Amino acid sequence: MCCITNLPNIESSSLNLFALLRADARYPRALETFLGRAAPKQLTCVGNLDLLAEKSLALFCSSRCPGNLILKTYDLAVELRDAHIPVIGGFHTPMERECLRILLRGKQPVILCLARNLGTRQILEEYRAPIQEERLLLLSPFETKHTRITAATSAYRNRVIAALAANVFVAYAAPKGKTEQFCGEIAAWGKPFFTFGDVANQNLVMLGARSLLQTSEVSKTSDV
Repeated sequence: MCCITNLPNIESSSLNLFALLRADARYPRALETFLGRAAPKQLTCVGNLDLLAEKSLALFCSSRCPGNLILKTYDLAVELRDAHIPVIGGFHTPMERECLRILLRGKQPVILCLARNLGTRQILEEYRAPIQEERLLLLSPFETKHTRITAATSAYRNRVIAALAANVFVAYAAPKGKTEQFCGEIAAWGKPFFTFGDVANQNLVMLGARSLLQTSEVSKTSDV
């Protein structure tokens, strides 16, 4: 069953809070496949639940990114937008936030997964129109007690994103950093993941990432 309540401080009746339980037929079984017992008991959502059925591309980037990869990532975001490829991410790091800004200018589906609860979150003004147009889904795998973003909730949020996605793209992961460690987990799952063909990303290639030599190739990733 899917429980529905209204979000506080939201004027439009089209912006509702959904608690999607494991027993619900729309609960993504990929979460159980990849996370096992660690799969969230419920997903709290605002927006079009049908976006969960899309074959989305997860987008990640470390907090610090080399200058040449920043430019490539901008181009990638435009490619994704113009090719109408569904994208899922936490959009928390500076580069990821820039990608979200570009993506929201398009019409393709976007899923934004939070590293905290959704029930107490004020919906940003720039999210309202995409939600009402049914092309943006806000999602949280956390209970109401998780009101703050922590390293632990961010790590779990990223695992949820990767599990939900059909494919994963990592623009950059600093050597020996948390994102690189996370990519090792993705590789162990056997989940297809990609990166830019750049010397700075040799660590990811060694983990099993496929090199995306040209950003124009990104339109093919959702079919892999």
